[in-house]
Amino acid sequence: MPDTKKITASREESVAYMNEILPVQESFDIIQRDMYIGGRVSSFYFIDGFTKDEVLLKIMDSFLKVTEEDMPKDATEFSRVCIPYAEVDIYGDFDQAVKNVLSGVTVLFVDGYEACIAIDCRTYPARSVEEPDKDKSLRGSRDGFVETIVFNTAMMRRRIRDPHLTMEMVEIGDSSRTDVAICYMKDRVDKALLDTVSKRIKSIKTDALRMNQQSLAECLFKRKWYNPFPKFKFTERPDTATACLLEGKVVLLVDNSPSAMILPTSILDMIEEANDYYFPTLTNVYLKFARTLITVMTVFLTPVFLLFMQNLNWLPEVFAFVALKDTVNIPLIFQLLILEIAIDGLRLAAMNTPSMLSTPLSVIAGLVMGEFSVQSGWFNAEVMLYMAFVAVANYTQPNFELGYALKFMRLQLLILTALFNWIGFAAGCAVIIISLCFNKTLSGRNYLNVKLN
Repeated sequence: MPDTKKITASREESVAYMNEILPVQESFDIIQRDMYIGGRVSSFYFIDGFTKDEVLLKIMDSFLKVTEEDMPKDATEFSRVCIPYAEVDIYGDFDQAVKNVLSGVTVLFVDGYEACIAIDCRTYPARSVEEPDKDKSLRGSRDGFVETIVFNTAMMRRRIRDPHLTMEMVEIGDSSRTDVAICYMKDRVDKALLDTVSKRIKSIKTDALRMNQQSLAECLFKRKWYNPFPKFKFTERPDTATACLLEGKVVLLVDNSPSAMILPTSILDMIEEANDYYFPTLTNVYLKFARTLITVMTVFLTPVFLLFMQNLNWLPEVFAFVALKDTVNIPLIFQLLILEIAIDGLRLAAMNTPSMLSTPLSVIAGLVMGEFSVQSGWFNAEVMLYMAFVAVANYTQPNFELGYALKFMRLQLLILTALFNWIGFAAGCAVIIISLCFNKTLSGRNYLNVKLN
């Protein structure tokens, strides 16, 4: 629970309490610095590595010029007269003081003042702003979100110079005390959705957001394990996030996470990508149509192939060439399932392979699996072809979670078709439709934007 103990006018009591709460002696990076300001003993608390040394040095230099006669009567007046810096706050309880110190803010206790002075001259270690690896675009800006929430809000504010753009900051987690920004356009947002999101975020009771945005998503909406379709859309591009804000959506930013969570979500939002905003209408429509068609094919291509191979008399003469030519020792369904797992194995291996080796190893793996596995009698060439298409087509899907949700739908279609023939295929199609129609999101609507009770 937050400590609401009030700060007294005694600097000695304040220092003793802060040293009791903070491991000043044990932790080398928590620094206490004492100095005289206007004849009064004062104590600074800050984190080494979170403070702009040049700024703090100039502030301390200005304090050395303050005389006893110039000392104001309270902390508020002191912050106005004696601190030549913009971001200064006054706090009257130790909970705010400790929180600010651990967040990187420099806190000053002056003997005789019943409050602490927080000087926000912090700086966080941050990587450079660059285009994200996943959300690439052929046109448009090349910047992307980083792990520092202030940088992310600044990139969005730079694109929307409108006073209606509102960014509320809340704190989640008793231990982590993670900053979460709720961003929306006040004149365009759905008020009911905003109220729902705000109430849920502010009512979260957890020790820490251990995995940042994913932990927040799980706290906001408990997903059903049997429905793999994602409840939220994520993007690492500030231009995509601002476009969604202007459409009246709510964007959530979590400190230490280089992506934005967008609400509400529909199936059309999931298959949308940054390139859709940068091309003319005709090109945009074509790209969406092609992406949708390929997405549908990744789900149904191999199950439909399996269904026709089980019922060769259904196969039209014009498509007779797709029938299997060679007989191998592994049944068709097991070939498809083995390749599904093998493709994921190759993907995981590529993620953990040093970049200088990933390309040659991928080529070697492709040659080995593509050529020798067919010659050895494990797989049919047709099966390898269709699974290669599915593996490549998965990368046309911008949403990683949706890609795996479609993979799980394809797997259950394959298994049901192998077990129950056309009845299993029909049942699998019904499962997909039901999963889409009853995938309730945070807004209370499903993927088809239908209100669910």
